[in-house]
Amino acid sequence: MSKASRIVKTNAARLLDRLGLSYELLAVPVDESDLSAVTVANRLGADPACVFKTLVARGGRTGILMACIPAAAELDLKALAAASGNKHVEMVHLKEVFPLTGYIRGGCSPLAAKKEYPVFVDDSAAHHACIHVSAGQRGVQLRLAPAVLQQAAHAVMAPLCRAPH
Repeated sequence: MSKASRIVKTNAARLLDRLGLSYELLAVPVDESDLSAVTVANRLGADPACVFKTLVARGGRTGILMACIPAAAELDLKALAAASGNKHVEMVHLKEVFPLTGYIRGGCSPLAAKKEYPVFVDDSAAHHACIHVSAGQRGVQLRLAPAVLQQAAHAVMAPLCRAPH
């Protein structure tokens, strides 16, 4: 069931190349029955706090936006609404993710989507020298400095996660 990913240059990597920004492409085996970011972190041998999943949401005022949060964290929709200037924000339906972004579940990158959407990154990213985000393909991750992601995605850093219970 597990198949190894071969590393191919993705649109996200090409964007970073065009901007002259430093990153590393890493491949991990893909198990379609478990696409969780925590599993990706384990396969990378990385702390799940350093592996960020990209979620796609819709703001009442701003429309589509992306949120990058640590693998094991839960998005606080009220915090994302506040950070993005919306009264409320809701997750988009999974069936909308590909038509909106060009990315499939388990391979959604905050970089080089079909359109440039506002990107919000949980401010915990700033505590790490490097973080991982999807390169835009299942099993392919970008390892980069949080400031590189912030620059390339024109991202806003803000607290976005629900406090653990």
